[in-house]
Amino acid sequence: MTKEKVTIQDIADALGISRNTASKALNGSESIPDETRSKVIRKAIELKYKQFAFMETDNLLTKNPGNIALLTANLPSTSHFGSRLISGLEKRISAEGYNLSIHIVRDIDRSSRTLPNNFESSKVDGIICIELFDMEYSKELTSLGLPTVFIDCAADMFYPDLQADLLLMENEHSTCHMTKRLIEQGHASLGFIGDIQHCKSFNERWVGFNRALSEMGVRLDPEQCVLNPDREFFSESDWMEKRLKQMKQLPSAFVCANDFIAVNVMKALKNSHIAIPGDIAVCGFDNAPESRIVEPHLSTVHIYSDEMGIAAANMLLSRVKEPALPYQVTHIQTKPIFRASTEKTD
Repeated sequence: MTKEKVTIQDIADALGISRNTASKALNGSESIPDETRSKVIRKAIELKYKQFAFMETDNLLTKNPGNIALLTANLPSTSHFGSRLISGLEKRISAEGYNLSIHIVRDIDRSSRTLPNNFESSKVDGIICIELFDMEYSKELTSLGLPTVFIDCAADMFYPDLQADLLLMENEHSTCHMTKRLIEQGHASLGFIGDIQHCKSFNERWVGFNRALSEMGVRLDPEQCVLNPDREFFSESDWMEKRLKQMKQLPSAFVCANDFIAVNVMKALKNSHIAIPGDIAVCGFDNAPESRIVEPHLSTVHIYSDEMGIAAANMLLSRVKEPALPYQVTHIQTKPIFRASTEKTD
């Protein structure tokens, strides 16, 4: 009695996955991770399913999958825009047959200008850097001669020195737009909160803030800004409260470098019984989940994170194929969102 023909269901059962997943993997669907696809094909060969019956497992892939290394100083949390950006990035490069490996750059790596322990440049086809804001370390990476894309960079980065592609969200114009809106609502004194040397994005938001003041004829009072180094902001739970109390006079609106800072500013103001937006309006940047949870809901700027990940992948893939192309500095559009924290009250 001959054995019944092997079916997709047999492959799915052997691997403990759904028939649909097995089918998609065998049909080359882009929605299936490379690792899963590889397992399904190996099992199809092993079970001698249809056209795979005459294939050898060792010759499964005629081309080894490429490797893209993601280097970051801080692994983004789920609420950070970077986590969604990485998701979009991984989806795009896996569709082109590349694996993504993540490498954490520790403080000791940065200070000693050494690569992460598990990073081997000979096994890497390209590098994507996120949350790496050290200019000298960035130059060390580009000196490896590998296709490299930075997503944001050091605040003092001089683009011709970078020798790599750079992707940023649009920072200046959105912050300028939001600041002008506050001035149009009657705010005559505005302060900026955030370390303007932390990264290029924070620096561009500061530029946008100042541009709005200049164009609207409002004087900047440095005493009403908090521009301390980023590490100080969250060194103590009540640091922001203490810092705001040091101001001789608070402004009528705060423009913050991101939502995380803005939420802490709101908490500090509430602890001092200052009404938002009645006494002081507050806005942030990122459109993080916290911006829709905090009361009142926070005015902010939306970042298209998934699309930025895809754009970064496209920039890198393009660089891998054509290394001699001029380097790109690209901004992806952002969108101001006005909520209750800046609503004008009569």
